[in-house]
Amino acid sequence: MYHCQIHFYFAGVPCSAFDIIKTITPYENFTHQYAQSEGICLKDAADADVIVANLEGMEAASAVRTLLEAKCAKAQLILLLEKCQMDSIADYFCEIKDLWVMPMTEAEIRFRCERWQQSYKMSKDLWQAEHFLEATINNVPNLVWYKDKNGVHKKVNNSFCQTVGKTKQQVEGQRHAYIWDVEQDDPACIESEEEVMSRRRTFVSEELVQTGTGTRTLMTYKSPLYDLDGSVMGTVGVAIDVTQERVYEQEIVQKNQTLEKIFTTIDCGVIRHTSDGSRVLSINRAALKILGYASQEEMEADGFQTVAGSILEEDRERFTECIESLEKEGDSVSTEYRVRHKNGEILHIMGNVKLLMEDGELFYQRFLLDCTAQKLQEKKKEQRQTELMQALTVDYSIACFFDLNTGAGVPIRRDVCDEGAFTADKHGNIYFEQSMEQYIQAVVHEEDREKMRQFCRVDDLRQKLAEHGVQHANYRAVTGGEVFYYQLKAVRAGSWNRQCGIVIGLRSVDAEIRKEMEQKNLLETALMQANRASKAKSVFLSNMSHDIRTPMNAIVGFTALAIAHIDQHEQVGEYLKKIMTSGNHLLSLINDVLDMSRIESGRMHLDEKPCSLPDILHGLRSILQSDIHAKQLDLYMDAVDVLHEEICCDKLRLNQVLLNLLSNAVKYTGAGGIISMRITERPGTAEGRADYIFTIRDNGFGMSREFAAHIFEPFEREKNSTISGIQGTGLGMAITKNIVDLMNGTIEVSSELGKGTEVTVCFSFRLHDGGKQQMDIPKLKNCRALVVDDDFNTCDSVTYMLSQIGMRAEWTLSGKEALLRTHQAVTRADNYTVYVIDWMLPDMNGIEVTRRIRREMGDEVPIILLTAYDWKDIEDEAKEAGISAFCSKPLFLSELRGCLHSIVETEEAEQASAEKEPVLHHGGHILLAEDNEINQEIASAILEDAGFTTDIAGNGQIAVDMLKKSDPGYYQLVLMDVQMPVMDGYTATKAIRALENKAHASIPILAMTANAFEEDKKQAIKCGMNGHLAKPIDVEALLAALDRLLS
Repeated sequence: MYHCQIHFYFAGVPCSAFDIIKTITPYENFTHQYAQSEGICLKDAADADVIVANLEGMEAASAVRTLLEAKCAKAQLILLLEKCQMDSIADYFCEIKDLWVMPMTEAEIRFRCERWQQSYKMSKDLWQAEHFLEATINNVPNLVWYKDKNGVHKKVNNSFCQTVGKTKQQVEGQRHAYIWDVEQDDPACIESEEEVMSRRRTFVSEELVQTGTGTRTLMTYKSPLYDLDGSVMGTVGVAIDVTQERVYEQEIVQKNQTLEKIFTTIDCGVIRHTSDGSRVLSINRAALKILGYASQEEMEADGFQTVAGSILEEDRERFTECIESLEKEGDSVSTEYRVRHKNGEILHIMGNVKLLMEDGELFYQRFLLDCTAQKLQEKKKEQRQTELMQALTVDYSIACFFDLNTGAGVPIRRDVCDEGAFTADKHGNIYFEQSMEQYIQAVVHEEDREKMRQFCRVDDLRQKLAEHGVQHANYRAVTGGEVFYYQLKAVRAGSWNRQCGIVIGLRSVDAEIRKEMEQKNLLETALMQANRASKAKSVFLSNMSHDIRTPMNAIVGFTALAIAHIDQHEQVGEYLKKIMTSGNHLLSLINDVLDMSRIESGRMHLDEKPCSLPDILHGLRSILQSDIHAKQLDLYMDAVDVLHEEICCDKLRLNQVLLNLLSNAVKYTGAGGIISMRITERPGTAEGRADYIFTIRDNGFGMSREFAAHIFEPFEREKNSTISGIQGTGLGMAITKNIVDLMNGTIEVSSELGKGTEVTVCFSFRLHDGGKQQMDIPKLKNCRALVVDDDFNTCDSVTYMLSQIGMRAEWTLSGKEALLRTHQAVTRADNYTVYVIDWMLPDMNGIEVTRRIRREMGDEVPIILLTAYDWKDIEDEAKEAGISAFCSKPLFLSELRGCLHSIVETEEAEQASAEKEPVLHHGGHILLAEDNEINQEIASAILEDAGFTTDIAGNGQIAVDMLKKSDPGYYQLVLMDVQMPVMDGYTATKAIRALENKAHASIPILAMTANAFEEDKKQAIKCGMNGHLAKPIDVEALLAALDRLLS
């Protein structure tokens, strides 16, 4: 079956043996291929299956060693050598297939070749046999194993390993207990194997094998294994796992028992009697009950002869004829008959009779089913149909009877002009299908015609009436050019089984339908308003969740960083500032929670106040910074030609729009991606206003064109495998669009899947005239400045800002060009007074450029490092290189001027900072009524820093008691929480105001609570408090309130 190609390689001096071997005829299924060289060719040696080497004239040991190293592992080596060469290769005998001592006769050579061919073929035959055996054993579904006398598994097949859940390496060499996960070897298994070995014959048995997962049932075939001397050396076993089959057999037995029980207890009666009707073979209780007998004996005594005596006389003969009509085995008939019980009750019986044969004798098997209730129900239905038909002829102005089998009809009632309904043909006959088609074509509105044709199809109408008895259809009729609403009703008439008679009625339902339509419109309007309210609520709640998480993430992230760098006070201070920024934004969202619910209802209003664009944008950077670092993203913010920084707008809404867009960019951009936001002020705007373009771009996942068209619809999210795991509700962009529209702005989105997204938002804001700050810096008037940045827009924008300050500004796009210009300026004695250098330049970074400028210019010239990144990580290196100050992108005119002013006006800055000494507020004792321990700790720390001593009351009752026990004037003020156990803040305030001691009763009380709505403030004042502060605590607001109340 196999085919083998033998590659011979003849090495050494050609000889007659080579030629003789080439003439040998290959065996069947073998082919020979030859290669030859006088020396030793390593490649031929490596490719050969058989190497025949003539060592004549060679150094034998060296040649053999070379051939052994070159040949493949399975290749055979045959050496032709002289007798004197034998000793030199003795060390390699174990690796040589054969030695032919030359000279040899042709006959000897052919004998050796024939013997080698036989040996080679035998090895291949053995390989094939082993392969066949292994393939068979390892691919049969049965378990196969080989054991030694001690019960140790020497070999197992794949099915065995799959059954026990172990590998061959784990099984082979192990006994029964380890393999089947039990404590000890199975005694029954050991006994059966000992019997196989002692009796030396095959045993077949069904064994129950205990395993770690339960009991398995195996059908086993065990036979002895014999050693070379004929003694038994072990056993071979084959097993079939029949566990599931035995379970199925048990289930079948149980089901058969259940079936027998059901047949003896079911409500269906069963009688078996002889073919002549003289003897009852068996009858169940249900049959006796149906026929009206207490026992089989009572029934036989009443004269059972084929039929029971209780069957009505008028049905008995017909039923007997049905039974006797059965002629051969397997014939059956069904019929209905009636039975009269002794109490006079008449039952309707549905019977089935079948002729069967058992033990060569025919007998009847009858099934009886009491259908009395069904018959009574049918009579009620017929009575109801009659009543409906009568009502139809009264309520409907046009009515006609039709026989659906023939289609013929008879008019019943016509009170008004029928407008073509039930029109007779030229012979005066009315037919259902023809008359209805004429009516539909002439009267029914064209949009309702197909519906009415379907309703009037005879087969469909017959089937529906058979199931329900009544059918109706509403349609529009056109009369005199006006549309009216009509109803057609079809009712079954008479016995449906004998005659498919129906009554068709027509009546006007115009007034009813129009009233229903009016009510429907009212309901739809109410539903629309309810849905709008529900939608507004859902959008509101989801928006809160969406927008609160981002600043909360910044708070959590920077808190963790502050803890990690607790010893680095300056860095911790920066983190705390960013935490404060995020917390203030979060607080703003909570304070305006009610406004967000008005987005869908159209009742949202804007709260326009003066605000600063730089503050907004740098606040956004702080909020997003932890997420940017976490995903290893690059965030660029840049401002181009922004001349007006102070605007009037709803800062919360603007911040919300930009934060949502930037958060989406972060969320849907993979690690290492780039996000940029550029703010541009458009020229040519009316006086007192400014137009701004916010462009947010990322190289993230992008969106499909289909999704981008619906991006502003609520609950819309892109559905693909890239972003399916990213959390989101699909409400963010819908809310953003609502806010942009409310602010009279525009928003556009362009995106390409896999390449990124660009969002452009345009706003027109009123400018805030807060008193113009002097722009120029006298010390820098007409001084030269050099801007170094690889972005043209940044260079142009910063150069323009410097000119506004009064400087002569130039720019360049590379660090090398900046160094060249510096050298030229020094040479010409026209030095640059200020440098503004971007950190990330294409040819060299800004820190290196600074080092080289310092070598040329010295340490006096100010150098500002401009960066879009967080410069804290490079601060030490930058200062060491000679950086004077840092500015973050986007860079605004006020920030640039402030930075330059702080550098050149250091004395004034130091004097100003010296004047800012911390203000110590009033001292004394304050009673803090607060049940939350964290709030207690925060408030106490703030008050202690302000110079107060704090006593804490855990609820309102304790606060009242502590105040009553204190000396008048001991407490300067009470900070009162509202929601507390035992006694709330409102009740405690009323109790304090009612105290007899006037000094105690008049003490200032300040509400400090999470109840932050307007009605909560009014309630606090109403119950006697002197003011209201909302949590979380605003330190400045708290201290200002204390100053006001205690001054």
